[in-house]
Amino acid sequence: MNQGLFLSLQERGLVQDFVPGLDALLEREKVAVYAGFDPTADSLHIGNLVPIMLLVHFQRAGHRPIALVGGATGRVGDPTGRSAERNVLSREQMEHHLACQQAQLKRFLDFDPASPAGARLVNNEEWFGPWSFLDFIADVGRHIPINYMLAKDSVKLRLENGMSFMEFCYQLIQGYDFVHLHRHYGCKVQVGGSDQWGNITTGTELIRRMDGSEAWALTAPLTKKSDGSKFGKSEGGNIWLDPQKTSPYRFYQFWLNVSDDEARRYLPVYTLLSMQEIAEAVSIHDQAPHQRHAQRLLADDVTRRVHGEQALAQARAASDLLFGKVSRDQMMSLDHEVLMQALEGVPVHQVSKSLLVEGCEWVPLLSDHSGIFGSRSEARKMIEGGGLSLNREKCSDVLARASTEDLFAGRLVLVQKGKKNFHLLVFED
Repeated sequence: MNQGLFLSLQERGLVQDFVPGLDALLEREKVAVYAGFDPTADSLHIGNLVPIMLLVHFQRAGHRPIALVGGATGRVGDPTGRSAERNVLSREQMEHHLACQQAQLKRFLDFDPASPAGARLVNNEEWFGPWSFLDFIADVGRHIPINYMLAKDSVKLRLENGMSFMEFCYQLIQGYDFVHLHRHYGCKVQVGGSDQWGNITTGTELIRRMDGSEAWALTAPLTKKSDGSKFGKSEGGNIWLDPQKTSPYRFYQFWLNVSDDEARRYLPVYTLLSMQEIAEAVSIHDQAPHQRHAQRLLADDVTRRVHGEQALAQARAASDLLFGKVSRDQMMSLDHEVLMQALEGVPVHQVSKSLLVEGCEWVPLLSDHSGIFGSRSEARKMIEGGGLSLNREKCSDVLARASTEDLFAGRLVLVQKGKKNFHLLVFED
């Protein structure tokens, strides 16, 4: 990076709170920095992508990232931002979630052990598993006053609705993660979302009290859903990184449909494009906002890095299917599942496949048999006026007959009346 890492993160909108002196630390030495991810679900989501991107930027600047998966903290559950206690997961569920998240983290960070900035992946079950409760409260609990813990926003908000002792201890457990990583990996910085500020600074305070050392923290603003709530692994309406939970097409659509203001804000947060490239993209966007240049750039970049080039190509083609420039051949090559996701909400009309064998003309098929047109004369007028397309190709012959060659996915035909009126014909046996 041409400018300092800290200034670069600020410019990208990735800094909300930080411990003073962090910028000077990053200028004078290469450090180990960590972010934690609790395995409360079998996938990370786009809210988790913010701390991941922080780790990515640190690694690109020559610092060593540590991704901590919380096999221990996940069993307790972070109360931050929640009005109710989390469900306790079985050990088998936790192990499955951990394995899935570990695989996702490896897509974003370079874990080359030979590299000075090679990432590490750790699980806090390693140090908490053998530790007894009595030893923990004797060794760690005595260093943090109750008043300090009660002053945290995550605790204040939950005390009004009832908070278990298990959840109350969460900040102490997460705080000790920082102590352990500081002692064993020389980790001096923890990063996370802005809602984690209280938990993270408990870690810096424990390091100060237990080891007499200094540690630093940095949090980024949260990405929130349209209703203002945060993305969370146990919340509804999430955009997951797992393609089985949120398909690449749905993932792509999320970014494509953000507002202009969100696109401007998300481009520096979620992509690795330079600020100059982003400024140029926004300038192009502002000249013709209806073309959604910024959203397309954002959707392309994030989908490519999360799901790969092939999934991006499918998502783009499916996205353009109804209102973009997609040829018949491109449509025919779309994966059936992706295609059906793109066509969700399009009226469906079922007809007998025997009509194809009989060589039925399109005019009666689209009127008498499917009801897409109210009458044969209406269908003929549409064809004669050049307003009918079948599978994205114009139909200009009022005597044209349907055949099995017209089908995609073995039984479907996309019918377009005019510019924006789509119907899906499904030929059933």
